[in-house]
Amino acid sequence: MAISGEDRYAAAGGGGDSGGGKLWNLCRMPFWQPGGAPATASAPPPPSSSSSSAGIHHHSAGRYGHEGGGGGAVAGDGAPAGSISSVAKSLLPARRRLRLDPPNKLYFPYQPGQQVRSAIRIKNTSKSHVAFKFQTTAPKSCFMRPPGAILAPGETIIATVFKFVEHPENNENVLQKCKVKFKILSLKVKGPMDYAPEMFDEQRDQAVVEKILRVVFLNVENPGPQLEKLNNQLAEAEAALEARKKPPEENGPKIVGEGLVIDEWKERRERYLAQQQVEVVDSV
Repeated sequence: MAISGEDRYAAAGGGGDSGGGKLWNLCRMPFWQPGGAPATASAPPPPSSSSSSAGIHHHSAGRYGHEGGGGGAVAGDGAPAGSISSVAKSLLPARRRLRLDPPNKLYFPYQPGQQVRSAIRIKNTSKSHVAFKFQTTAPKSCFMRPPGAILAPGETIIATVFKFVEHPENNENVLQKCKVKFKILSLKVKGPMDYAPEMFDEQRDQAVVEKILRVVFLNVENPGPQLEKLNNQLAEAEAALEARKKPPEENGPKIVGEGLVIDEWKERRERYLAQQQVEVVDSV
């Protein structure tokens, strides 16, 4: 706080005129404030300059915050710097973990009154294990196989989607309009583990919406390349399902009991001896 000339003079002991004048001259010398800006004990500025100075101070306080407030960094017109980074992050597109084929739609053959199928190829393009999950706006008429799974880095799976096609109402053109949609969620997991749909509820903040797929019906009476591609994907999905159902093939000799190895020639010899014993008994 600036000290007036009279207060300084009284603090110096109220000496003579010459002593007081010297003290006054010394007190008028500039000194440094804690903020590092030099200040002088000169007379207050005229009213016009004080009003402009107050306006500048008000604008400066609005831009950088209150002096000595100790608050966080502020950028722009009073906007926190952290909010700008969060807004920019929200505007950036989320990094995709899965590659879908087809990327935006699910194609179904249009057969009213029947249950039809669609297929979608899902590939994990990230460097970690990823869990995915299906959601739909019509759970009563649609279901997925599998409804979710965990894919290793680079692993691909073809999922099959089943849907019951209802008869159109009021001659509605269902081939051009369908309100049913599907959503595919992804979640990064630590490593290979058993899939459980509850993991998406437990880590809801970490789940990412990969795509929202729109349902498109294909005219079976006028087949095209899209219907042919769908049939090929469905056949590939069926072959993969049958391959998973088969037990793994056992290569090498069979092991029975503790260390007893049975190979083919021994089995044939035992069958031959058993047949010879039967023939001997019959002849007797």
